[in-house]
Formats: sequence, C-alpha cells, structure tokens
Amino acid sequence: MAKKVAIKTLKQTEKNGLFSLVFENEAYSEFEKFIEMFKNEADVAKDLNVILSYIEQMINGAGFLERYFRPEGKMRDDVCALPVVSGKLRLYCLRLSDSILIAGGGGRKTTKTYEEDANLNGYVISLQKLDELIKAEVRKGNIVIESGTIRGTDNKTFEL
Repeated sequence: MAKKVAIKTLKQTEKNGLFSLVFENEAYSEFEKFIEMFKNEADVAKDLNVILSYIEQMINGAGFLERYFRPEGKMRDDVCALPVVSGKLRLYCLRLSDSILIAGGGGRKTTKTYEEDANLNGYVISLQKLDELIKAEVRKGNIVIESGTIRGTDNKTFEL
C-alpha cells in the first residue's frame, strides 16, 4: 500500500537547507523520530552526537558535500548515509545537492548491509522512491532545486 509523504523544512541558512520527510498523519518527521528514538540510548549517544554535529557543521558551513557521506542505495539514486566512519547508528539521507539534504530515518546497524535489516532497508527504499519522484517533478518543471531550497514542494505529497 502506498504511503503519502510530504517534505518538511527543518532548518535553512542563507546557503543550505535541511529537510526531512513526514508521513501522512504523523506529527514528526523521520529525522525527528530518529533523534527521539536514540537520544536516551547510552550505547549510541556518541554516534548520535557525531551525526548531529556533522549535520550542524554542514548546514552552517560548506554544505552537504559528497565526501561527508557514505554512498548507499544504487548508482542511479542520491541515497547516502551518515556517519562515514564506523559506528552503531546509520542515518539515511537524500543528498540532492551540496546545499540540500533530505534527512530520512535510520537505526542501529547490526548487519553487514542495510538490505539484511528490514527496518534499514525500508528507510533506503522510501528515500529511493522519493528520489525518483522528485527527479521526475524536476524534469517536468514542477519542482526547482535552488541553492539551499526546494521550490514547489509546499502542500505537495508524494506517494511512496
């Protein structure tokens, strides 16, 4: 069954924009749920802090440069993960440009690949579908990706 999702702006600076996806009838974005899920877990506190400080530095600095992310997904999509160094947590993201990041969900990495874990695989598949839909809307001219912002997603839902 397809789920409806919207894109929510989490933080915007002059140059960079951090976004996340929010599923229909949910109060929090996937990124906010990720933080909430792990903020009181002592064994992953360091990993969570690393991820959050990376994002904070990127949004306030040079942007979401490719080198800061671990490529995930397939060659044709823009799905990536944080952190690039080893750790127990993975946050899956959609890096649309050096100035735009859509933070998805994530979790504990307990398997060699994300495909082996149903939850992690689900986050990646959702981001891959969203990536395809955004690219199609960009080609049609309905969505414009500019420096630090995505125009055309207000009041728009995507079927994943």
